[in-house]
Amino acid sequence: MTAASATYPLDLVRTRLAAQRNSMYYRGIWHAFHTICREEGFFGLYKGLGATLLGVGPSIAISFSVYESLRSYWQLQRPNDSTIMVSLACGSLSGIASSTATFPIDLVRRRVQLEGAAGQARVYKTGLIGTFRHIIKSEGLCGLYRGILPEYYKVVPGVGIVFMTYETLKMFLSSIPTDY
Repeated sequence: MTAASATYPLDLVRTRLAAQRNSMYYRGIWHAFHTICREEGFFGLYKGLGATLLGVGPSIAISFSVYESLRSYWQLQRPNDSTIMVSLACGSLSGIASSTATFPIDLVRRRVQLEGAAGQARVYKTGLIGTFRHIIKSEGLCGLYRGILPEYYKVVPGVGIVFMTYETLKMFLSSIPTDY
């Protein structure tokens, strides 16, 4: 949560820059920072932080618990399988579980981040709960999962590699003698 809070303005600026379509309202990262602070105030850089903080804890908890459960089960069933491949597979599946559970919060966060962005077709100006309600009312429950497929494309290899690296480093560091 601390890391998410510290880096959140960068995430907001990235979202705003990526959402520009027809006209270029922001000319770059520093111009976006300056414009948001000028037009929306300093706290404009933190629009949607609440949704991020609501999602970070559950996302990590789900990811680690699913990973550890799957890895333990796999190792009981097939103890001779490669640790690297098991961690890659279990990590990828844990990423799917975590993203599926927390994607609606992430979607709401991104839409709240766009509040106040010039040139945006949809400006909710209703905060987290209002945006959540608006999505369900106008798009149905499926609207909460709009864009989940590209999320999986990013998360499956990304989280798999994170857990594979985690296990590889654990094995490497545990093999280093501690006697000096």
